[in-house]
Amino acid sequence: MKITCDREELSTAFHTVAMVAPPKSPRPILQNVMIEASNDQVTLMATDMDLGIRLTVSKVEIETPGSAILHVARFGSILRESSDEKLQIKADEKEIDVTGISSEFKLPSPNPSEYPSQSIVVFQEDKYHKLPERLLRELIRRTVFATDSESSRYALGGVLFEMHANEIIAVGTDGRRLARMQGPAESHNGHETGETMTIIPARSLQVIDRALAGQDAEVLIAARSNDVLVKTENGTIYTRLVEGRFPKWRDVFPTRSRAIQVEINVGPLYSAVRQAAIVADAETRGLDFAFGDGKLVMSVNTANVGEARVELPIPYDTDPVTVTLDNRFVADFLRVLNPEWTFTLEIENEEAAALFKTDDGYGYVVMPLARDR
Repeated sequence: MKITCDREELSTAFHTVAMVAPPKSPRPILQNVMIEASNDQVTLMATDMDLGIRLTVSKVEIETPGSAILHVARFGSILRESSDEKLQIKADEKEIDVTGISSEFKLPSPNPSEYPSQSIVVFQEDKYHKLPERLLRELIRRTVFATDSESSRYALGGVLFEMHANEIIAVGTDGRRLARMQGPAESHNGHETGETMTIIPARSLQVIDRALAGQDAEVLIAARSNDVLVKTENGTIYTRLVEGRFPKWRDVFPTRSRAIQVEINVGPLYSAVRQAAIVADAETRGLDFAFGDGKLVMSVNTANVGEARVELPIPYDTDPVTVTLDNRFVADFLRVLNPEWTFTLEIENEEAAALFKTDDGYGYVVMPLARDR
């Protein structure tokens, strides 16, 4: 193999693919990334046998087709530390030669024929959903933080994806808060899996998020019985599904008529929450959110640490209501939104769940903490 590539593009693709390579494995060759140059494209591959990825690199001159095994740490360091615009990569069965304008590296390479590249499936499905990459990115980022990989009662280590005829819904929960995002998706050839649970592992979703190339591109998702395939603009990711039951998430979203609803700006509230949380510790994570008199007052008193009280003006001046919420859970919601946006916060009383809503299909439910009296 002999190719010349754009270092920056190769580095971005390589470090995305390298996320899949396991740090330890009974099959040491899986701890590497495989590169394959055909007559018309270069593909990077990695798998841990449960999660696999193929990404193509476009800015490449292919002089001699072939393949090689790339060491994650050493080859990745070459790509990061080099300042060359282009790198030449030559490889044979035993060695890789990486050459820039003023640098040259020689690395040993295992035999690429030992790598299970055939297990990294390509997208050949005729039943799938199509949606914008921008929407898939929002579905992932607005739900994956609420998952719980250590849960033993439910399959909470991933995000539930429900795919209907014209809609896709993603739900993540750890039992104390629940995030749901929905948006339009186009079904092809009757690919509707709303009646079945498709739970994608959180780690796999982080890889998919990293692999998304552009806001305007489209992505294809095909859910099968034991795995799911995702085709992006320049690659394919497959992952096994999380096994087990997912909670009946629709029962979690409250329907009530006497709750107050307040419209709040994202940026100012995020700043205020972070200020108030300065004196919170690992055991005292609850902030008292007091609504009334045209303001929201966030307060906390932590033994041996200190007290904090932060005010924020809000459009609410009727009956006072106070609820105690985990500052981390509130911050997680605000962090994934544009600071310039507004959202609606629905509060009923100190014992009822708080509901955060945006106007683009995002809902977030947080269970309150017991207040210190």
